[in-house]
Amino acid sequence: MEKELSIVIVNWNTRDLLRDCLESLFRTTKGVSFYVYLVDNGSVDDSVSMVERQFPEVILIKNRANLGFTRANNQALHNVHTPYVFLLNTDTVLHNGTVGGMVDFLRENPDVGVVAPQFLNRDGSKQNTFDNFPSLPTELLNKGLLRVFFPGRYPGKRVDYERPLEVESVLFAGAMLRQDAFRQIGFMDEEYFAYLEDTDTCFRLKKAGWRCFYLPHLKMYHYGGGSKGKSSSERANSVIEYYRSLYRFFRKNRSFAEYLILKLFKPLRLLISLLASLLGLVLTLFMHQGLRSRVYGYLKLLEWHLRGCPSSMGIRGEKGEKAVEHVSR
Repeated sequence: MEKELSIVIVNWNTRDLLRDCLESLFRTTKGVSFYVYLVDNGSVDDSVSMVERQFPEVILIKNRANLGFTRANNQALHNVHTPYVFLLNTDTVLHNGTVGGMVDFLRENPDVGVVAPQFLNRDGSKQNTFDNFPSLPTELLNKGLLRVFFPGRYPGKRVDYERPLEVESVLFAGAMLRQDAFRQIGFMDEEYFAYLEDTDTCFRLKKAGWRCFYLPHLKMYHYGGGSKGKSSSERANSVIEYYRSLYRFFRKNRSFAEYLILKLFKPLRLLISLLASLLGLVLTLFMHQGLRSRVYGYLKLLEWHLRGCPSSMGIRGEKGEKAVEHVSR
């Protein structure tokens, strides 16, 4: 019998989170036949052998290096031919019925290309599962205030939605896509190494006429930052990578004038934030660890801008076809 769903997970040194994720996946997903593809980006923490021992049904794609979230997902997606595809982060734990509920919604709404459930923090509080497409207002103004004053245009987690809500984009930490829609627009843009590949994909889906929905009645935990380092340097590299993706989104999907305005005013806003954080650090006699880390991050980000946004800075790993090992079952 042909299976209905393929679940794609990308891993990089998150063995324990990955184990919890897979356990919750097999425990909570009932009434849906599915494959699980795991793309490992050169982990050195025994992730692969753990999966081979404990989850032999998982289809493994092993890379020798970190190819990034986007390219790794595309590796698996080239092998997928089921009607629906569920992209899932390792730092997630699913609730009962979440996967089946998303499949049901896509079955019942053939014009919908992608859906996502409500993401929750460890304490059960809500995360932002969906977002607006990046624009000059969202990037140069306070997004929180935009959500307060213009909730219809900029919806957010502060509103308790009871019914499915059509949104511009959802996060791919746990999003289900219709295979036909995905094939129509092509695979994810691999120029996005780690961030905003989901936003770009949703943007292209919307341009192609597909709808995107947030499903508040379905839940999953998303712990966040599973494969990000905790040092100030690693956090700064992650922010640099986010900015690189943001600039690519504008260059690709917005006007050239909007792109130039963003490239001009983003560093100015960063400089103001740096000065404010430095003042706070002085007032706390340099004892506030969070402010110290923030100042370091702003300095590295400004350095990246001053150096012309070089590709050598950020979290990009080694690329190339030689980094791909093989697919195993």
